Amino acid sequence: MLVPDSTAFVFPGQGSQYVGMGAGLYAAYTAARQTFEEANDRLGFNLSNICFNGPEPVLTETSMAQPALYVCGIAALRVFNDEIGDSFTPRFTAGHSLGELTALTASGALDFADGLGLVRKRGELMRDADVLNPGGMAAILGIPIEQVEQLCDQVLQEIGGILVIANDNCPGQTVISGDNASLRMAVDRAKDYGAKRAVLLPVSIGAHSPLMAHIQDEFRDALASTQFRNPAITLIGNTTAQPLNSVEAIQAELANQLTSRVRWTESIQALQEAGISTYVELGSRDVLTGLLKRIDRSATGYRVDSPDGIRAILAVA
Repeated sequence: MLVPDSTAFVFPGQGSQYVGMGAGLYAAYTAARQTFEEANDRLGFNLSNICFNGPEPVLTETSMAQPALYVCGIAALRVFNDEIGDSFTPRFTAGHSLGELTALTASGALDFADGLGLVRKRGELMRDADVLNPGGMAAILGIPIEQVEQLCDQVLQEIGGILVIANDNCPGQTVISGDNASLRMAVDRAKDYGAKRAVLLPVSIGAHSPLMAHIQDEFRDALASTQFRNPAITLIGNTTAQPLNSVEAIQAELANQLTSRVRWTESIQALQEAGISTYVELGSRDVLTGLLKRIDRSATGYRVDSPDGIRAILAVA
């Protein structure tokens, strides 16, 4: 049974997009259709068609994937609220990277329309950042984060460049970010540090690294012109794994997140310590639900991105 005081809503980030995302919810629920149609009108193009039909290279481009994930997350949330009832209020929200903006909207700190504009701007800035500072990301699997840090330090000692930990996803799954030469060396050297696998990710940006520093000021301007409120539901921030309880803290977090590590393992641990045992992942796929079991084996996760997911959550509500 879902218990609000022990439940957190979580929202996925870039990488969870896929052609067909949101189509089942759109077909089955008025709230989802209205959400996608509002997004289409505000963006000035048919985002829903790109989500449902692709083509995949268009959907996965950073400036498209980010609003697509945001809209899918809010569509799923609105369907949940319609089907379960608005009276169900989770104790916490959290979002992975881009998902933090979806979580802020779920928390009441950010209106959907304002959030959509901010997400679109964020995606465009991050896409453009690659033109000036090309880079990428790679996943290092099977070793503790401390060994990944040693790997990065060794590469930087040898060739310089930029190479940092971008995402601490769960024990044994770390994502690094940096310039292309440093990334390639790190992937080649990872097995020397005991990694089971090291793979370059299909992204063309060095997210959550100093490669994003030159877009921070413009994004801060966008944040300053966006209306935020203090959240009604406590949100755990990516960069600190601590609650964000004020507008000032939210704006600082969103700007810092561009160049700082996503501390997802620590975020889930903080939620666990606060008494959270149930996680509802709203949006696209079940990436965060999959990571959950690597962090807190006692926790229960539910995926809500389709009519089947809604039916499954209704069965335990």
